[in-house]
Amino acid sequence: MDRPSHDYADARNMMVDSQVRPNKVYDSRLIAAMRRLPRERFVPPQAAARAYADEDVPLGNGRVLTEPMVIARLIELAALRHGERVLVVGSGTGYAAAVLAACGAVVTALEEDESLIAMARTTLAGIAGIAQVSGPLAEGWPAAAPYDLVLIDGAADVVPAAIIGQIRTPGGRLIGILAGAGRLGRAVVGEPVAGGLSFQPAFDCATPLLPALRRPPAFVF
Repeated sequence: MDRPSHDYADARNMMVDSQVRPNKVYDSRLIAAMRRLPRERFVPPQAAARAYADEDVPLGNGRVLTEPMVIARLIELAALRHGERVLVVGSGTGYAAAVLAACGAVVTALEEDESLIAMARTTLAGIAGIAQVSGPLAEGWPAAAPYDLVLIDGAADVVPAAIIGQIRTPGGRLIGILAGAGRLGRAVVGEPVAGGLSFQPAFDCATPLLPALRRPPAFVF
């Protein structure tokens, strides 16, 4: 039988104190949100005990709940201002969207995997400031654009032009992880420039690729 959520309070505090705060995360809103949100509810019931480990938690179909330190540092990089409009690409079960909303953002949570969408209907129920939408990740969600911030929750080989075009200019930015050689990727801050995005690297991490943002294999004769 799954333990009730209150049994995980110590695990949440330990996660924040051992994984998040020592890794250049200073935003008090973000720290408070991660202490409060029941991360164990954002994974399948059989994986609840893994929710606070310093690792990605498999969600099925090649998707994961991004490890706490990585999602915290990505949101820290965003330098979020209260009331900003945010698109989360690959919102999964909704954890990053919930954290952003707790920090004062107005969030559009975009997902295309039906099983994750169904789970997020439960995990995000009653959380103010989040619109849950479904559609192809590579197309973004133009209906609510432009966005002050786009967060890609997972690694990407490429950032589709459709998503870049939905970032507000000037002043908008994209936060995500660009896949590299092997398993290692690099978290970046992207700012719109003529013809695309200008990326500033932030830190290395081994976050799995979002299947929808994988570069198509090159044709070989």
